Amino acid sequence: MKNYTITVNGNVYEVTVEENAQGAASVQAPAPAAQPKASAPAAKAPAAKGPQGGIKVEAPMSGKILGVKAQVGQAVKRGEVLLILEAMKMENDIVAPQDGTVASINCAAGDAVETGAVLATLN
Repeated sequence: MKNYTITVNGNVYEVTVEENAQGAASVQAPAPAAQPKASAPAAKAPAAKGPQGGIKVEAPMSGKILGVKAQVGQAVKRGEVLLILEAMKMENDIVAPQDGTVASINCAAGDAVETGAVLATLN
């Protein structure tokens, strides 16, 4: 019988593998072992940089921010790319919904975001 510790998506599992007489292995996997995490990146909410604007730019889907193309104070036109969001192995341009000035960028490259998260605001 061999014991293994396996980590899957941040969850730690203690697994016992037992070999029977025919040489086949049977696996017993109990519930995840409770182990403190060093940090929870999905739980952190990035602080808004600067005052919030009246026009919210929200994430249309869950994903990871690959790049921030606009800066606070920058004037943008409708359809101009503000951020690049990777979801399901595809890069999606997050664009300005209307003309305005970027009031805040609420995420950074590398951040994981959920559907509906406010990524930026415009005035």
